[in-house]
Amino acid sequence: MTMAGELFATNTRPDAPPVSGGGKLTLFLLALVIVIIAEAIGNVSIPVGAGKIVLLPLLWALLLGGALGLMSPRFPAPLRLTGALQNAAGAYLQPALLIFIAKLGLLVGGSLPKILASGWALAFQEFGHFFGTMVFGLPVALLLGIKREAIGATFSVGREPSLAIIGERYGMDSPEGRGVLAEYLTGTVFGAVFIALLAGLIASLGVFNPLALAMGAGVGSGSMMAAASGAIAAQQTPEVAKDVATFAAASNLVTTTIGTYFTLFLSLPFTIWAYGKLEPILGRNRPDAARPAAVDPQAEAPVHQEVRIGLAETVLAWILIGAYGLIGNWLTYGVVPDAKVVGGMAIIIGTVLAGWIVYLLLGRRLPAVLWVSIIGMALTYPGTPYAAEIAALTGKINFLALATPILTFAGLSVAKDVPAFRRLGWRIVVVSFMANAGTFLGAALIAQFFMHPPLG
Repeated sequence: MTMAGELFATNTRPDAPPVSGGGKLTLFLLALVIVIIAEAIGNVSIPVGAGKIVLLPLLWALLLGGALGLMSPRFPAPLRLTGALQNAAGAYLQPALLIFIAKLGLLVGGSLPKILASGWALAFQEFGHFFGTMVFGLPVALLLGIKREAIGATFSVGREPSLAIIGERYGMDSPEGRGVLAEYLTGTVFGAVFIALLAGLIASLGVFNPLALAMGAGVGSGSMMAAASGAIAAQQTPEVAKDVATFAAASNLVTTTIGTYFTLFLSLPFTIWAYGKLEPILGRNRPDAARPAAVDPQAEAPVHQEVRIGLAETVLAWILIGAYGLIGNWLTYGVVPDAKVVGGMAIIIGTVLAGWIVYLLLGRRLPAVLWVSIIGMALTYPGTPYAAEIAALTGKINFLALATPILTFAGLSVAKDVPAFRRLGWRIVVVSFMANAGTFLGAALIAQFFMHPPLG
């Protein structure tokens, strides 16, 4: 079991009733309805001063799924989205994400020469991802009177590896543990919505090169990357939109693969040092009452029922999620799912299956996302046999149509975390938003500096 798995093991209910086949069928039917409604609503632009916010189908899907979960107790029993079904929705996020990652890998392969030509931008922007959270979030936390909780909340974007790092070093009942848990819950409940709105607004201002913003979108969370890159791409020409997806995927892959080590050996020590320097200045004379109240971490932590998905069931999930993507591709982008389009989706699913098999054969030592990405890139890399034909077939499927199912399952799974989220103080939630903004803007600023030519 991974460190993150060990951390959540204490919050798992082994006696919870298993999810039946009928329950999972209900879950996928609900997901289908949400995808259709979200894609039918389409893109909605809201002017904000000199810029605008673009609400994409993936955001509608997230909001609809979350609303359904929150209102579920008022529904008749057969229509309720129980806690077990919400946990199952969370389990299906991984298959949905791998479909999206395969599509991005196939995009990246053909554009690898362009990515390599970006020079130092892709390499150095990672420092923005890993230090931006602290630079933007820590001063705000101290000004709001938050003490050592600020370390856990601002040293990273607070996904599962960060929970494991803090849990192992400080324990989850520590101030640092409460801080990282606040960041985790805020990112789970609001992260995709917040980063999409922020990325869309910044993109609309025309100050940054869209490719710099795309690299900023690779924050290490699949759903947040999908939401941010989608908001940026929606405001570009079709050609630039593909490049946005490509660079976001490349950045996210780098963040995912080295992120745990970077946060452990660089980000966390630096945040601890910065806290020691800044707290006497910015946090001086702050009353202890401003600190979030101590809580029982076991009561606060989200309850996760482990939902195991077999290989056959996973393959079926890939097929269904791929079909949902084709529906969105048709409704929003007008691409009728003919034989060529279905063939392109078959290649995407085949890429996922191949990457998953490699992942299993190598003992799950490296993330499946890595292998799926590598195989996808290899299939369309210039010089690979039939690379152009594969790129043409898979190119008929818009990557944003594949992002909507991800946010659908994320929305359907999020209601289970809301009770714990409500127990958090508003101050640390604000800090979490600042940390998420910091990782995006920090990376984008560094990438913009190294872009050649520095457009924007």
